[in-house]
Amino acid sequence: MRVVIAGAHGQVARRLGRLLSGRGDTVVGIVRNPDHTADLEADGVIPAVLDLESAAVDDVAEVVRGTDAVVFAAGAGPNSGEARKHTVDHGAAVLLADAAERAGVRPYLLVSSMGVEQARKGTPKGMDPVFAVYLQAKLRAEDVILPRTALDVVILRPGALTDEPGTGRVRLEHGVGYGEVPRDDVAAVLLALLDAGKANEVVELVSGDTPIADAVAALP
Repeated sequence: MRVVIAGAHGQVARRLGRLLSGRGDTVVGIVRNPDHTADLEADGVIPAVLDLESAAVDDVAEVVRGTDAVVFAAGAGPNSGEARKHTVDHGAAVLLADAAERAGVRPYLLVSSMGVEQARKGTPKGMDPVFAVYLQAKLRAEDVILPRTALDVVILRPGALTDEPGTGRVRLEHGVGYGEVPRDDVAAVLLALLDAGKANEVVELVSGDTPIADAVAALP
């Protein structure tokens, strides 16, 4: 496969890039910071320096044209303010969808977040307001991208991410209770979803007892 990953220097994205390149796939990683290109090259990923907060859709389409799938794994980051939640977690995700449509690339994997539905009607009581904006931005991106008939969309909502070694065993379905999941396992699930060619799925992911291949195969 040839896969484009947006936000390719992120912790889950780098794990996915290494998994793909390690088995011989071609991976193009979109990053905003040119200082990150050496890390991607060390992972076997081809860097594409592009700021998805300001790029034109044609520029992004040129990067994704001819690829087999796109993965949006970017995020504004925990230290960013409300404005960048909107421009990255929503705006950049939608821009990548626009570009994929223009380039004729159907498979689109969106890394979202468990708990987005909590913030649909505003800031839940006791929730940090900036975190609520983050969830709302992710949810708005989901709502815009999932209905697009020109794309085969899979939305993955992982629970709290950890740096524990992956176990290869997960719970992957819609409506699971909140929990944790190692970043290793998130990347492995993304890889399995790419291989399976799933579409029109919204699934939540936490650690569990089911081998990743079986969990993905069990999706409708």
